[in-house]
Amino acid sequence: MISVGRFEVFSVINGHIRLDGGAMFGVVPKVLWQKKAAADGVNRILLAMRTLVAVDRERREVILVDTGAGDKWLAEDAERYAVTHDSAAIPDALEPYGLGAADVTDVIIAHLHFDHAGGMTGWKDQPGGDVEVRFPQARHWVHERHLAHARKPTPRDRASFILHDFEALDRAGLIRGVSGDRPDPPFDGIRWFVSQGHTPYQLLPWFEDDDAPLLFVGDMIPTAAHLPPAWVMGYDLYPLATLEEKQRVLHLCAEQNLRLAFPHDPDAGGIEVAMKNNRPSPGPALDL
Repeated sequence: MISVGRFEVFSVINGHIRLDGGAMFGVVPKVLWQKKAAADGVNRILLAMRTLVAVDRERREVILVDTGAGDKWLAEDAERYAVTHDSAAIPDALEPYGLGAADVTDVIIAHLHFDHAGGMTGWKDQPGGDVEVRFPQARHWVHERHLAHARKPTPRDRASFILHDFEALDRAGLIRGVSGDRPDPPFDGIRWFVSQGHTPYQLLPWFEDDDAPLLFVGDMIPTAAHLPPAWVMGYDLYPLATLEEKQRVLHLCAEQNLRLAFPHDPDAGGIEVAMKNNRPSPGPALDL
């Protein structure tokens, strides 16, 4: 756990997934990326699925960022991606604070790909049946234009969105839309960084701090291995936009001592960034 502004912040691994290493590193040759991430027999690399948790005990605010892939998986689909999910991970992490799932006040939906948004809902009774909301007292924040894209994706990214991951939230009246390129945040101490490269209007929370702010970078920089600007995923719809966004963020790391929190790094929930000869490299891991 680290303190960032008014929040106590920590990262919870709620599961793992394996995705194709070539897709995860785009045009970067395997001879380079395999030094950072070992591939299995079918070229998949191991990725964590992390939830960033921010708690303000005085205000009784409990904010989650991302929820992992969830447990709404048929066996053959879970096997394809080697999906594992621990539905108790978030409640167990909140327990030392005297809190539980019912105390979650807000869920920030960085984007609605299944490996980030699936844990917001679960099967109510039996697999394949009705879906229920996991955090029924929470407001769920998403950019309106990203939600529109998720409902009508392109043929290229259609497989990344699963409607039952998020439509139950709409039926329950829990979705809170954010609009504009520079939206005002609904929280004190948090502002938005809107990213367009990986998927349209990815909504990334920036936790303000006078000494060292923290940015949850989402799939703009999914792991520490993706720090170099040109190491962009093949999954990104607009890779040149991702490259530009990463350069901007890395400049802020140097200028404002910005720290980064990852959604998928299996070893580090977040890091400080070191700049050597104008090239970024992972600095000390954060105690998340």
